[in-house]
Amino acid sequence: MSRSSNIALPLLFTLLTFIDVSTSSSNVFNVVSFGAKPDGVTDSTAAFLKAWQSACVSAGSATVMVPAGTFLVKGITFTGPCKSKLKFQVAGTVVAPADYKAFGNSGYWILFNRVSKMSLVGGTFDARASGFWACRKSGQNCPPGVRSITFNAATDVIISGVKSINSQISHMTLKGCTNVAVRNVKLVAPGNSPNTDGFGVQSSTGITFTGSTVQSGDDCVSIGPGTRNVLISKLKCGPGHGVSIGSLAKTLNEDGVENVTLSSSVFTGTQNGVRIKSWARPSNGFVKNVFFQDLIMKNVQNPIIIDQNYCPSKEDCPTEQSGVAISQVTYKNIQGTSATQQAMNLVCSKTNPCTGITLQDIKLTYNKGTPATSYCFNAQGTNLGVIQPTSCLKR
Repeated sequence: MSRSSNIALPLLFTLLTFIDVSTSSSNVFNVVSFGAKPDGVTDSTAAFLKAWQSACVSAGSATVMVPAGTFLVKGITFTGPCKSKLKFQVAGTVVAPADYKAFGNSGYWILFNRVSKMSLVGGTFDARASGFWACRKSGQNCPPGVRSITFNAATDVIISGVKSINSQISHMTLKGCTNVAVRNVKLVAPGNSPNTDGFGVQSSTGITFTGSTVQSGDDCVSIGPGTRNVLISKLKCGPGHGVSIGSLAKTLNEDGVENVTLSSSVFTGTQNGVRIKSWARPSNGFVKNVFFQDLIMKNVQNPIIIDQNYCPSKEDCPTEQSGVAISQVTYKNIQGTSATQQAMNLVCSKTNPCTGITLQDIKLTYNKGTPATSYCFNAQGTNLGVIQPTSCLKR
């Protein structure tokens, strides 16, 4: 096991021992009792909020219950922290307004703000974003779009058995969070839906994703600046853009990313497998102690990629070199097929080489019958075991 794995895993498991919000609730607050209608037409936003507020001030553990049926909910913010542990239990389906303009420029559909010792369990959340996607594709002047489910500044949270479909942009976002466990969640949007990220994580620490499925039009998981101690396992990704650290170097003074482990996961038909990307700009940011292990690639365009010259519009990249320092990244036991001949593409900064890259037991083949290739630029590291295609790392 690599040094990055040894660092990341103990820290994560130490942090996660503090998460225990699964205790049974003595007080149940059913949204129907507060006026919600399970008809998919009546606006139940106020009823959901009243149920939350009542549960939040409860002296004992409480449950907000969303029973079977379809409930229309507009933009809503559930604010904490609450007095006691709280479970948000969904048995039915929560739908957004069909008119995407109803959200304005808010950026959020369902926002949990500053909650602590809480669990979100079950249910389907349907953002009904087809009209928004059509607007984006047509080039019209559209709203910025909303994230379906967001946790902001949350601590000690469990998210389990949730299904999010048809998000306008990101399905589930964690920002400024500590100690969050995501289990058996399914996020689904068409592969051609624009910018529909699965999980987005930024400025957070102690985050685990286990047993989730992501089908999207963008990154299955996006890990942003200031994120530490992340463990992703048993992920099924595809369609989508794979798992990305970045984009980084959006600003000069940017916090780094460290202690990230992705293991035992499958990528099917994705644009990328595992990617680290930074804008070609000056930055104080960094990426270190990253461990990618036991991954299967099925017809993936870029199974292993580092792109430190990310500049899709060819604008705002004046120096064409990234200041982000990438070090101690391990790729171990990654196998499968590449949809392009260049299965490994490690393009590091012109002025700031990637260091401590380890390739171990890699077997990637090009599915067109000719040998796969690798390309490196300013990438330094070590090769262990059998490497296919032939490694291009500099020692």
